Amino acid sequence: MQISKNILVAPLNWGLGHATRCIPIIEALLDNGDRPIIASDGDALELLKKEFPNLVAVELPAYDVAYAEKGENLKLKLLKDSPKIWNAIRLEHQLLQHLILEHDLHGVISDNRLGLYTRTIPCVVMSHQLQVLSGGTTWLSTQLHLHYIKKFDACWIPDHQTAPNLTGKLSLNTDPTLHKVYLGPISRFKKSNDAKVTYDLLILLSGPEPQRSILEKKLLRQIKDYQGKVLFVAGVIEPEQRVEIKGKVTYYNYLSTSGLQKAIERSKVVLCRSGYTSIMDLCELEKKAFLIPTPGQFEQEYLARHLKLQRVAPFATQDEFEIEMLEQVNDYEGLAKLQDDAASLAFLIELTFSKVNENSDPIPNSLST
Repeated sequence: MQISKNILVAPLNWGLGHATRCIPIIEALLDNGDRPIIASDGDALELLKKEFPNLVAVELPAYDVAYAEKGENLKLKLLKDSPKIWNAIRLEHQLLQHLILEHDLHGVISDNRLGLYTRTIPCVVMSHQLQVLSGGTTWLSTQLHLHYIKKFDACWIPDHQTAPNLTGKLSLNTDPTLHKVYLGPISRFKKSNDAKVTYDLLILLSGPEPQRSILEKKLLRQIKDYQGKVLFVAGVIEPEQRVEIKGKVTYYNYLSTSGLQKAIERSKVVLCRSGYTSIMDLCELEKKAFLIPTPGQFEQEYLARHLKLQRVAPFATQDEFEIEMLEQVNDYEGLAKLQDDAASLAFLIELTFSKVNENSDPIPNSLST
């Protein structure tokens, strides 16, 4: 008989992508008869509380990640903030022992919260960044990240191990001491085939401040000259959902998962950041997109270039973008599912967190390296 397990699901509060890609993880746990417990801080925690109002939610120490107003200053800003980030990692590591006792935890799924590891119960970390790009300091930033990842029982990678894949070199690492499990891309959405396109453009914003607001102000100015019908989702989690309609522009502060899927499917083109979760969602829904990387964020810049080289989607820097560039989308193939051999989340969850594994089958080659 299957034993119901209490599993802590803890995304990093760095934009909304880490939280939204935990939604299919939480749903898989519920489908498996388990009891997920949400743990995060800030907007990430608020989003998941709105999506799963009946689940227990725990607030974790905040990393307080904020971006510099100029992209070229981001690395320096993160360097200055590193003591604060390391302190949050240390505090959440200490808090985990208390949470294990308070909630009778059987396991942890951490999305880039690097302090949530222990030898007491199985702990996995989800990350697609086995190489952390930071310019001339890439080797150092990668080693620091791997230092924490190796403290977990396994690293779940939401991409395919072999080409074609979405992350390129980001998710590749040959370190034999690293236990890697490739999930394939995951998304909170499931493509439907009955959506009718009613918007010419969906603008979908996300990410830490102040860069989110800087891009929002720029795009609100530029869409005044856009001839098509626009749906603008600001990506600001507030107590109440707001909607404003001005001419051809419909503006929402945020949308729920179901609302956002409808918005994407009913839009001809999506303009958004090149964050990895957004890319996975657009692949699931097979949409055409124009990407604007967050200034100074090497990962997003790399992903945008990677997809452009594959003729999947065009991109422009935030400073250079002009609304007329959206016409370039017609010359690209758009995002689509690449392979269909992803690991079953339900199987992987049961295999990882089962109290009795003696009779379990070995992990298939497609799930582990």
